[in-house]
Amino acid sequence: MENKDIENIDNDTMEKHEEKMEQESPKEIADLGEFGLIERLTKDFPLRNESTKKGVGDDAAVLSFGNKEALVTTDLLLEGIHFDLRYVPLKHLGYKAAVVNFSDVYAMNGTPKQITVSLGISSRFSLQHIEELYSGIRLACEIYGVDLVGGDTSASVTGLVISITCLGEAEKDEIVYRDGAKPTDLICVSGDLGAAYMGLQLLERENRVAAQSGNPDFQPDFSGKEYILERQLKPEARKDIVRELKEAGVKPTSMMDVSDGLSSELLHISKESHTGCRVYEEKIPIDYQTAVMAEELNMNLVTTAMNGGEDYELLFTVPLTDHDKVSKMKGVSVIGYVTKPELGCAMVTRDGAEIPIMAQGWNAFVNK
Repeated sequence: MENKDIENIDNDTMEKHEEKMEQESPKEIADLGEFGLIERLTKDFPLRNESTKKGVGDDAAVLSFGNKEALVTTDLLLEGIHFDLRYVPLKHLGYKAAVVNFSDVYAMNGTPKQITVSLGISSRFSLQHIEELYSGIRLACEIYGVDLVGGDTSASVTGLVISITCLGEAEKDEIVYRDGAKPTDLICVSGDLGAAYMGLQLLERENRVAAQSGNPDFQPDFSGKEYILERQLKPEARKDIVRELKEAGVKPTSMMDVSDGLSSELLHISKESHTGCRVYEEKIPIDYQTAVMAEELNMNLVTTAMNGGEDYELLFTVPLTDHDKVSKMKGVSVIGYVTKPELGCAMVTRDGAEIPIMAQGWNAFVNK
């Protein structure tokens, strides 16, 4: 599905939901109770997969995978740490919270099938707020063909807390781990890097300007920067790349998604695979809007692309013999190669110098 198609679905759904909210009077979540809230939020989630034998409504979901392997991943998002509701719409937050979990499953060369959603809700949120969050989760489930099968809710005194667990499946011999890279393997990455981080910088800048203006009707300036804004607020998991790799007959030797920054992920794969790596500065894919925003903010473009994080692109390695196949794949860049471990991990600059790769990406216990 093209981005413009997703945007049309998104806009239509938001307009209908806004009309519904205008017609309804505000309701307290406490009036519904836990089970009433769960029923209301999950009633529009039909089951789409044969492997889902029992979804929401019992003590546990029942899933049947036959001869396939089950994949399980979970993410915890905390208000004030992972997101700021001053500039992140609840619907976009719900969509992103689901998609980043799907991305982890695709990074294992699997297919996401089910999610559970658990929330910690503070008293400042109304029922309509939480329904808006769930509308984003529902949209993600519709687009990626995933079932909502359970979760939990609780009161919170620290703002909004979101915990999503995703279950996926893959054939046993198709799963790709982080530890399979071998010397001479090619290092590849999908899409472009640094855009999500520049989108975050844009949002934070406009939020500061709004606060300084003191004008309640302040309108942020996002003209010409729609792409980086979308990459931050509404990222997509690269199921298309997983599909193209399979169609091309290419099974990566290692793979993971770029959530904490390319530098961190390269070091993860190198550590788990007991290898080194070389990536080339000139080969790192960067979008034009990312470059323009970095220049506006006087930030180093390559540092942004290497360390920004939240791109949710796929970083993977393939045997050298697959060079021609991956080179023909649209949206995939070959950025370097795997080396022996004693050579370490480094980026080769445009003038041929080697700079050691350092993990400078996202760290939740530092980046507050």
